[in-house]
Amino acid sequence: MRQGGEGPGDEPDGLFGMDDLAAAAAPEEAATGRRFREEPQARRLLDVERIYAEPAAADSLRGRQIIARFPSARVVETESHWRIPHLHGNEGQVERWVRVKRETLVLGERKSFGIRPNGRSADWIAPGLSNGCAMACAYCYVPRRKGFANPITVFTNVDRVLAAVGRHIAKAGRKDTPNQCDDHAWVYDVGENGDCSVDDLISDNTADLVRAFRRWPTAKASFATKFVNPDLLRLDPRGRTRIRFSVMPPDDSRLLDIRTSPVADRLAAAADFLDAGYEVHFNLSPVVIRPGWEQAWAELLTTMDDVLARRVKDQAAAEIILLTHNQDLHQVNLGWHPRAEDVLWQPDIQQPKRSENGSWNVRYRTATKAEAVDTLIRLIQEHTPWLRVRYAF
Repeated sequence: MRQGGEGPGDEPDGLFGMDDLAAAAAPEEAATGRRFREEPQARRLLDVERIYAEPAAADSLRGRQIIARFPSARVVETESHWRIPHLHGNEGQVERWVRVKRETLVLGERKSFGIRPNGRSADWIAPGLSNGCAMACAYCYVPRRKGFANPITVFTNVDRVLAAVGRHIAKAGRKDTPNQCDDHAWVYDVGENGDCSVDDLISDNTADLVRAFRRWPTAKASFATKFVNPDLLRLDPRGRTRIRFSVMPPDDSRLLDIRTSPVADRLAAAADFLDAGYEVHFNLSPVVIRPGWEQAWAELLTTMDDVLARRVKDQAAAEIILLTHNQDLHQVNLGWHPRAEDVLWQPDIQQPKRSENGSWNVRYRTATKAEAVDTLIRLIQEHTPWLRVRYAF
């Protein structure tokens, strides 16, 4: 099978391909020793029993690597990673929401490679190498499109994605005007619809992204995560990848951040990732308005001030993201985790809002949201004055 090379009318490949990326791996990456992805904790998150695979994806180099990584899994051919009988659109899967995430994996080839402007978290949204997640955050927006099941879909044509990003970076040139995304580099969000830290438990897609961006001096990769994966410390990003640890009050996280790393572990990992060459920022996300939320956030910010090293604070910045919810996701959650909806679904303070992709969601009413942002910024100024807020949404 052709592995993402050129076809009639295709643009030329980017600055380098997968062979170049493999050759660029730092010596420490090749060091022997057991990796975290082989540890019981990782196995509990992903114990794959079934792999749905598009034929081209299964036949690709990356696809073969993934299938070999889960030798006991049954491989089922599927025409499209978006349309899998008995998985997508099957209401009965709601009761198996978490089990499907643990036991099921989907392999596909990405068909679109568009890069769209963002201007908030990043300058640009890059085409991701995954869709869906093994974690089960009750507020996640990705399942809204997939319907009743949201396991990880891994895209195996990584070279095509990197080629598209490489062309875009080359065309953009140098960044002459600083903005809130970054003063010097064009920032590309590479994990909009998944979690790159978890994806690294499956394949080297995340490693390939980190290696690519360390060779692009005018750009940075950026992704948010709720999972601490120490294998990423091996990748030597050389300051060209920004990892954004998403945090919220621990009680909220225990209720809503299902299957994620504890918030305390995310904070404890910040210095290690900084020392390994990452830029480390934080997402205060999502901010859920419920009784006592102000005190809970004050306590979290106080903890951050107490436990984070000075070197982390000196380069840190934060994004404030208030909860956005959705009627369809509300119904899904009622089928597997109704307690979450006690705090997520609050019609008295929420209003409908059309998203950028045209779908209808619910967000806090304008006045409620503005007051909450003001409150959180005041709490930051009081408890973590070193934490620069890049934007609030």
